[in-house]
Amino acid sequence: MKSIHKIMVGCDFSKYSKETLECAVALTEKLQADLIIANIINKKEIDTILRVAEGQFDRNIEKYVEKTAQEYETRVKADRTRQMEKLIEEIGCAHLSIKKVFKVGVPFQELIRAVEDEGADMLVMGQKGRSDLVDVLFGSTAEKVFRRCPVPLLSVRPQKQ
Repeated sequence: MKSIHKIMVGCDFSKYSKETLECAVALTEKLQADLIIANIINKKEIDTILRVAEGQFDRNIEKYVEKTAQEYETRVKADRTRQMEKLIEEIGCAHLSIKKVFKVGVPFQELIRAVEDEGADMLVMGQKGRSDLVDVLFGSTAEKVFRRCPVPLLSVRPQKQ
């Protein structure tokens, strides 16, 4: 079996994220690996901001909306970095080597790209995420990643309360 030196965990800040991160931290500590926390900013959110400019005849408005979309991405990254720091503090894993990665795009595609870009040896992710209703209609991000992930993937199922 190939050694595991880098563990990536997908973190979408859903109600399952803390439990998923705790599992990844436990593995990281046992295997003395590095931890990478990946968050994907869904491109649909940014596209929605840009669509506001569609149909406008004033090019100044379009430039403003485009600038706003860029500012939105910067603001989201800063907010999610704070959320990651809070989770890291709650779990008590600040002593680990942790890298934070943000990507923008289609979540399942960008998560797989992050695995490849970072050279992760394993991916840990929750079985469920933010959008349960959308998952029922179109298939979940987790399901798509499971089918395409180039490295071993650990699915963390929510504990029954």
